[in-house]
Amino acid sequence: MNTALGKTAKDKNWYDELIKLRDKERKRIAKSKMLIKSKELPLELNPQGLMKWYLHPANDTTAHKLVMFNVQEIPPKSRSGKQKYQGGMVIYIIQGRGYTVIDGTKYPWKAEDVVQLPIKPEGIVFQHFNSSTKETAKLICCEPNLVGAVGVDRGSGFEQLEAAPEYEKNVK
Repeated sequence: MNTALGKTAKDKNWYDELIKLRDKERKRIAKSKMLIKSKELPLELNPQGLMKWYLHPANDTTAHKLVMFNVQEIPPKSRSGKQKYQGGMVIYIIQGRGYTVIDGTKYPWKAEDVVQLPIKPEGIVFQHFNSSTKETAKLICCEPNLVGAVGVDRGSGFEQLEAAPEYEKNVK
């Protein structure tokens, strides 16, 4: 197909391709989960620590992908991994007490507090610490799913700078 702008890629009709994507997404949503039960999710050990993923960009079984949503558990007197990334995460503390270090500044928290990781063009460095000797800290972590729009680096880079101790013990 010739147009004023020249030939389109392999003569595709990009509007029709958009409709195909829409229809594919509608089918995916129609058979997706509307309720995600905690007991059905595995507790994953990764460099950031212990997490249950409720909503993730690579999970096609949930009704939407607008946010990334997980619960992170930090054992007593332990810490999360240290990470550098764009920012934009909101963290609700379900239980426990501790602190988060954001770009070298310590922010103490306890159950029912909210920690906000700011968005900065150069990115931020953060890490969570559990101050309790007996209680596991549980954090709900939520951020916009920008992976499709700006990539996994989210503009400033996505780097694991240090692994959680539980992960380090498992890898060695």
